[in-house]
Amino acid sequence: MKAVITVLGRDMVGILAKVSAVCAQTGVNIEDVTQSILQNVFAMIMIVDISNCTVEATELKAKFDTVGQEMGVQINLTRQEVFDAMHKI
Repeated sequence: MKAVITVLGRDMVGILAKVSAVCAQTGVNIEDVTQSILQNVFAMIMIVDISNCTVEATELKAKFDTVGQEMGVQINLTRQEVFDAMHKI
């Protein structure tokens, strides 16, 4: 099962490392990632495989919420089929 992780906030050192650490700790495989810095705003999109995730989706979201609050960024986790459905015309 695939999911999309988005991160948006003020640029700072360590954002990618902390998000990746949560993925590694919970068995989430990062398949693709793109990131940009636009006038000091950090934006990242990751496509991940959550098939082998070792925690429930609510706990995974809570972990990302904690990291986001610590770093002052917004982190969203959305299953890919939900993401795709939200963006169909």
